[in-house]
Amino acid sequence: MMTDEAYYRAAERRVEFFTLGLGMGAGLFLFFARGWPDAAGILTGAALGWVNYRWLKQGMNMMARVAAEQADAPAVRIPKSTYVKFFGRYALIIAVLYGIFSNSLLPAAAVIGGLFAPVGAVVVETLYQLFTGSKRADNEAK
Repeated sequence: MMTDEAYYRAAERRVEFFTLGLGMGAGLFLFFARGWPDAAGILTGAALGWVNYRWLKQGMNMMARVAAEQADAPAVRIPKSTYVKFFGRYALIIAVLYGIFSNSLLPAAAVIGGLFAPVGAVVVETLYQLFTGSKRADNEAK
């Protein structure tokens, strides 16, 4: 039987995997449908979405862990690297989008579409949970 934390960690890993998988699948489709600039744009956006998700997850996990460890402390001290990952993801996305919009390196619509890969990954994970969740519930009931 999987503990709740292990269960949720597995779901987080699947969301990361699905994000990259959806990005690569969409990139491959766009390569044949519209050419390499659109494919590169969607891959760039999906990669940015993946980094955004990872840094958000790492930042939140660190804040939760530090807060739990310092529950009795009068002031909670959070490492600066946590703030960098938590807020740096916005700076990274803004810098890349600025570069794309100002220099027309890649189609902006494709990059922005790729940024939504984590949303699609969460939908895929939800479907995965719907189809396998009853099996988990049945196994825990035994």
